Amino acid sequence: MSGDEARWVARLTSMPSAGIDALVDANLGLDVWERCADAIVVAASEAKLLDIERRRLAKVERLSTVEEYLARMQRAAGCPASDGGEHDTNSEDHLERS
Repeated sequence: MSGDEARWVARLTSMPSAGIDALVDANLGLDVWERCADAIVVAASEAKLLDIERRRLAKVERLSTVEEYLARMQRAAGCPASDGGEHDTNSEDHLERS
């Protein structure tokens, strides 16, 4: 993945031919944030999402970029915007899971 490629928060809905378990077990390198009976919410690169669509592994619904999601969650929590310092909440180590 290139350094400037957007990472998306996306909902992946299972296809009739395979359930969510098959998608999670496929070892696609997805950062799974939430799991439901028929869908998962993940953070993934655009390339990864395009590959999932191309292979028809799941229906992909892009919800927002990870950056937009984090900014929205910070606003909702009343947190000041990150200055990119040592305690940057935009780093992947500090992603809020919903």
